[in-house]
Amino acid sequence: MKQHIPNFITLLNLFSGCIAVVFAVLNHLELAALFVFVGIFFDFLDGLAARLLNVSSEIGIQLDSLADMVTSGVVPGIVMFQLLNMAQTGGWNLGFFGHETEITALPFFGFVITLASGYRLAKFNVDENQVSSFLGLPTPANALLILSLPLILLYQNNEMLSGIILNQWFLMGLTVVSAFLLNSRIGLFALKFDNWSFKDNAVRYLFLIGSLVLLITLRYLAIPIIVLFYVLSSMLMFGSKKD
Repeated sequence: MKQHIPNFITLLNLFSGCIAVVFAVLNHLELAALFVFVGIFFDFLDGLAARLLNVSSEIGIQLDSLADMVTSGVVPGIVMFQLLNMAQTGGWNLGFFGHETEITALPFFGFVITLASGYRLAKFNVDENQVSSFLGLPTPANALLILSLPLILLYQNNEMLSGIILNQWFLMGLTVVSAFLLNSRIGLFALKFDNWSFKDNAVRYLFLIGSLVLLITLRYLAIPIIVLFYVLSSMLMFGSKKD
């Protein structure tokens, strides 16, 4: 019975992703972000449960990536589609794709994120070395980066930030950077706890504490800073090990 518990939690991740897809398509991006966050929480929880219960299966590994493909792959692509559409129309329109009768080709560029996420997850499934660390930005981290943009627009109330985020060149550039990071060979530490010892998880605890401080002080603007800090600190950590 216990071997099914992690898989059930993974299915909750997938369910959350499905709900997020609906809200993203309807352009309710704050609700889409909420359910992506819930899905990522379940994604963290299923791995933790598997380690605590000492259970693992090939089905669980495949199911985890399939759930991530929806929650952290499809949803960010739709959100980028919507943001690029807003950048062209110059406003925030609620409804099915903003109720636009004409959609140009540019917003579909956002689905490069979905394609890159699918390729990254496929590579991860056949790579047996990515256990205590990752090669390339994990899809949940990338999803948080993309989903932070509409939240900054909605809740930070900063004209300069809004102008940057709703610039189509910025969004296109971020899409390219996102796709690159997902499939790069940059080594990144994993937030996987085999135990709760501070000595064994010092980097993880310090990262989580620093992230919490940033979230309290900067709110949603902290999310892209945290992702950048995650990448840079991992590069320094793995770079120092090579030396």
